[in-house]
Amino acid sequence: MAILAIDTSTIVSGAAIVQKDKLVAEIIMQLKLPQSEVLLGHVQDVLKIAHMDKSDLTGVAISIGPGSFTGLRIGLATAKMLSYALSIPVVAVSSLEAMAYHYPVPGVYVASVLDAQKSNAYFALYEWNGKGFDEKKQTCVMDFEEVVKYCSTLDKPVVFVGDIAQKKAEIIAQYENVSLGLPHLCMPRASNVAMAAKARFENEDYDNIMDLEPVYIRRSEAEVLWEKRHGEKLTDL
Repeated sequence: MAILAIDTSTIVSGAAIVQKDKLVAEIIMQLKLPQSEVLLGHVQDVLKIAHMDKSDLTGVAISIGPGSFTGLRIGLATAKMLSYALSIPVVAVSSLEAMAYHYPVPGVYVASVLDAQKSNAYFALYEWNGKGFDEKKQTCVMDFEEVVKYCSTLDKPVVFVGDIAQKKAEIIAQYENVSLGLPHLCMPRASNVAMAAKARFENEDYDNIMDLEPVYIRRSEAEVLWEKRHGEKLTDL
């Protein structure tokens, strides 16, 4: 089984190939370049590094959101295209759950957070159970400092991962019981997406690419501005 994993949920562009429990190859780039300009190149490069052809792939794992609206659409479109062209299954996983795989450690909670703009964060809380992560708090949008305050009151230490955690490290430093993950263990990684999807591939629990959509959690700023200007929801048209 050779799984291609893709993560485009943030400005980090990542592609990885995993076979069973082995990470064969991975490319990560954190630059402010459009995902549309770099993703396919990363897929080609990671195949080359792994000495594989696209025909060797048996599945695609993709981070489904939340995260960058444009990035999620590009990543999912790429996964669907590969699935259709190569006749291989797709498994979509939460971007936040995938980031928790940086810290598969008992006795701590992992707070996965991504920038939701205006000081807000996409937030979910996870705990390692020895085989995977239990979701202790479902994905939501909260003010980032409120997230930190909430986590500081929990019964176990909490480690933060995600872009907004790095941007607002000074807030985390003000509270007890919480800490910031190391820089290389903070941002999304495609290999984590593969690990989060592993059990579903083994159980042949695949997603239907015909109805698979990104998980946005909140509406885009463009939708909000349109409604303010026109006084009605886009879904009402």
